[in-house]
Amino acid sequence: MSKIVLLATEKPFSAAARDEVVAIIKSAGYTARVLESYKGKGPLLEAIADADAAIVRSDSIDAEVLGAAKKLALVVRAGAGYDSIDTAAAKGKNVAVMNTPGQNANAVAELAFGMMIYLARGKFDGKTGSELRGKTLGLHAFGAVGRAVATIAGGFGMTVFAYDPFVKPETFKAAGVEAVGSAEELYKRSQYVSLHVPATAETKNSIGKKLLSLMPKGGTLVNTARKEIINEPELLEAFGERADLRYISDIPPSDATLATLKEKFGARVYVTPSKMGAQTEEANVNAGLAAARQIVGFFERGERQFIVNP
Repeated sequence: MSKIVLLATEKPFSAAARDEVVAIIKSAGYTARVLESYKGKGPLLEAIADADAAIVRSDSIDAEVLGAAKKLALVVRAGAGYDSIDTAAAKGKNVAVMNTPGQNANAVAELAFGMMIYLARGKFDGKTGSELRGKTLGLHAFGAVGRAVATIAGGFGMTVFAYDPFVKPETFKAAGVEAVGSAEELYKRSQYVSLHVPATAETKNSIGKKLLSLMPKGGTLVNTARKEIINEPELLEAFGERADLRYISDIPPSDATLATLKEKFGARVYVTPSKMGAQTEEANVNAGLAAARQIVGFFERGERQFIVNP
């Protein structure tokens, strides 16, 4: 019997990306089912009931969704972060979870620089702003996105530091980046800090007043990673105590925090209306096609390289 692959995207891929993903699924002899722009959990529960595999973006795959899936063997997150998937519950049901690391990296990195320029130039208000050239940039974690940011920073003439205890020294050296020994040192030395850490039990609420207070005058925090890693009460406290700090993010915080940021610190803050780091035509295609190919490789050849819940 033909395997059923569900493409479930509350925030849809571009039409071109969706069509290419479906084509790969069909070329393998599988049935492609597409669920886009759905509202509420009901449509997802119904659609996943007889699916053998699913491709998702930031869609929530929790215990309830997994419980509704009678045949599911694999979920692939078309992107790097997979905290919207209950990996432990999936493992308990013998469902493998994969991600597609690196496929969205350049899109996120370019957005980070677009936002940095936008705020450095006073949100294009016509007044005197500042340049990125000659400034120091700290990368908090040095995975695929961090490395892409480092590459672009070289073109801007920035001095780049990075902190990531899980990365080998030669990796930093090959990228032309100076490794530092602690997060505290990173924040002390960096006029801009770009966050690329995942949301884990260890990192949630870890970016707060202690680190922000170490930044040089005019320090700017750039968050294209995850909402949950920011300690929002401490972020507001740090901004209240230091009139020079700035914050830019493509991940809206809680409504109350966002309202306070805009009301009290609006000139020093820019937050996009929704998470959009991976929202480019190229990233859509890259991540979607990688996800589809990983599904085919999993079923046809037993490939397990990108499983995150072994």
